[in-house]
Amino acid sequence: MSLVVTGATGQLGRLVIASLLAKGVAADQIVALGRDDERLAAVASLGVTARKVDYSDAGAVADALTDASRVLLISGNEIGQRLAQHQNVIDAAKAAGVELIAYTSIPHADTTGIALGAEHRATEEAIAGSGLPHAFLRNSWYFENYTDQLATYTEHGTILGAAGDGRVSAAARADFAEAAAAVLLLETPKTVYELGGPAFSLTELADAVSDATGTAVTYTDVPSDELVRVLVDAGLPEQVAAILADADLGLARGELHVEPTDLEDLLGRPATSLAEGLKAAL
Repeated sequence: MSLVVTGATGQLGRLVIASLLAKGVAADQIVALGRDDERLAAVASLGVTARKVDYSDAGAVADALTDASRVLLISGNEIGQRLAQHQNVIDAAKAAGVELIAYTSIPHADTTGIALGAEHRATEEAIAGSGLPHAFLRNSWYFENYTDQLATYTEHGTILGAAGDGRVSAAARADFAEAAAAVLLLETPKTVYELGGPAFSLTELADAVSDATGTAVTYTDVPSDELVRVLVDAGLPEQVAAILADADLGLARGELHVEPTDLEDLLGRPATSLAEGLKAAL
C-alpha cells in the first residue's frame, strides 16, 4: 500500500504525515509530494519517500502517483488556478487506478455561497465525475486563522469582522490532519465528512482571547466593505481582503457551522477546545 499526501510541505500536510506515522504506518508506505525543497527535505528526514511536484506540472504529478494506492489531495493555495491544478491530480489518480482519493474541501461545499467554495465545489464535482472512490473532507476554519493574529488582537483590544452573531466550527489544524490520516486508513470511509469542532461566535472568541491573555479584547462588527478597507490599509492585497470579508459574511449566514460529530468520530475523542487551542498558541 502506498499512501500519497499532496501538498505535504504545507502546514496541514506535514501534520498528516506525522499522524500517519503515529498511527503505525511504515514510513516506506508514505509518499510526500511538495514543491519547496527545504521543507521537502525536512519531510524526507522522517523516512518517507519525498517527491518534488508542482500541481501545475501534469506529467510530474502523473509520474508521482504511478504506484499510489490512496491519495490525499490537499487543496492548493493559488486561488483561481486550483481547479486546473486539482484536475491534474484527479487525472493522475484515475490513470493509476487508486482505490481512494480524499480531498480537503470546505463546509457544505455543494451549497455554500462563500466565494472560496466555488473551486472546492468544482473540484468535488470533478472527483465524483472521475468515478474514483472518494471522500470529501469538508474542513471548517482552523483555530490558527485566529490564533495567528493574537498579537494584533491584544495590541488593538479588538477583533474586527463582518460575521455578526454567526458561529464558526473551527478546530485545531492538527485535529483536521489526524482526521485526514484516519480516513486514509479506513477500509470503507464515508463519501462526505463535514468537519469542525464545537462552534463559537467571534464575540465568544474575543471573550476567550481575553481570558487566555489577560488583556481585554472585544469583537467589533463592521460592514464587509469597511472590513475590506481596513485589511487593505493593513497591507493585504485587495483580492485577499475581499475574500476574507466574504468568508465572514458566509460565517454570518451559518455556512461555516457544522456539528462536531464527524470530526470527533474520526478522532475517537473530543475535538481540541478553543481554550486549549489558545493556550497552545500562547
